[in-house]
Amino acid sequence: MSRSTTPKPGIARGTHTIPVTHDGATVEQRYHVAGTGPVCVVHPGGPGIGWDYLRMPALEEHLTMVYVEPVGTGSSGRLADPRGYDLATYTHFLHAVVEHLDLPYVMVLGHSHGGFVAQRYALDHPDRVASLILYDTSPVTGGDFWPTAVAGMERFARRHAVDHPEVARYVAGLTGRSAPSDDEGATQVLRLITPAYFHDYWGREDEFAAGRQALHMYAAPAWGEGPAFDVRAELPGLAAPTLVLVGDDDFICGPRWARMIHEAVPGSRLAVLDRTGHLGHIESPVQHAAAVRGFVTAVTGPAA
Repeated sequence: MSRSTTPKPGIARGTHTIPVTHDGATVEQRYHVAGTGPVCVVHPGGPGIGWDYLRMPALEEHLTMVYVEPVGTGSSGRLADPRGYDLATYTHFLHAVVEHLDLPYVMVLGHSHGGFVAQRYALDHPDRVASLILYDTSPVTGGDFWPTAVAGMERFARRHAVDHPEVARYVAGLTGRSAPSDDEGATQVLRLITPAYFHDYWGREDEFAAGRQALHMYAAPAWGEGPAFDVRAELPGLAAPTLVLVGDDDFICGPRWARMIHEAVPGSRLAVLDRTGHLGHIESPVQHAAAVRGFVTAVTGPAA
């Protein structure tokens, strides 16, 4: 029997702000509600990227999407100590949103770094997670995860260096060499390297350019401290129905890491989006929505 995630009347569309106690202080947490259907709480990537890049209109046709605006970004509150932007903090604030929604269970979708948060949350609060969508993420950031991502960016730069000389700066942008300490500078770096997160950015630049210029990055979350993420040993105990969704040309959280999650989580589904990078909901929205819709139907029934 599936767990119900039907929204209550009090989950109104629009923007909401709740106070969250953290380290003795009260910090504002914002979230945004759109769509209709079972409730899906969405945590974006980064850390430090503005939430709205992850807006998924195709899913809003079937789901009530609750988009978390992480602390340290947008109009959510800021931590007094930027070293506190760690996985435990994001998980704490995610739980505050779930508690505020006042539902027995919710579907949780995490993208990229948000997938780390979603995995940790599902492991720590299994009684609150009806189902889980892990989108372009990894179960680990230690070992060769980061060197593999850097190597992927280097390959991208070599492929495009002749037509787009600016890619010579992409590796430095990814690794944070001379990282800017202000939001404006961080945003400029994010926008600079954005084409690497697509399978074919320049072939479809007329579709993607406006979204690229709308991206915002917030510098403070990059100062967060904490151990490398690694839940590989814990994932076999994850009981929630799980969809692992990945672009086949995602250089940073690609199929290797998706299969690692899929093989570890009992009964999970794996969906690989063809000719797609790290942002499948933008680059391949039909494929992306179909994969999620199929999973949701299997979990909640055809009336979802």
